[in-house]
Amino acid sequence: MDACTTLGAKFEDWQALGLDEERCPVRNLLDQIGDRWSMLLLAALAGGPKRFSALARAVPDISKRMLTQTLRMLEVSGLVHRDVQPTVPPSVTYSLTPLGRSFAGPLLGLVDWAETHFAAVVEARAQAKKAA
Repeated sequence: MDACTTLGAKFEDWQALGLDEERCPVRNLLDQIGDRWSMLLLAALAGGPKRFSALARAVPDISKRMLTQTLRMLEVSGLVHRDVQPTVPPSVTYSLTPLGRSFAGPLLGLVDWAETHFAAVVEARAQAKKAA
């Protein structure tokens, strides 16, 4: 069975669940990790633990508020571990949990696809803009 047929069958299974946010695993998880910042932060943490300031430098156009919010959401979802050392001031380090590390392979597949097809997508967008 090819990937499109398999994906179509899975979608039918999700429809049977009513695409309910609580019961549909894809909708539930992708709503959380498919946002603008989560995948970039997961990719940044794939290289090893980082402090908040290092993550802020790694993704320079993310606001501190959004960085905090996204890291908290990833922590609540079990993908990121927050380690606070009782120093003055406190030292906080973020790292991937085993669950977060298990997402590196699928994320790498998406990243590879994006890098391979980026130019084609940009061209399609330019053509659509010209036609509009």
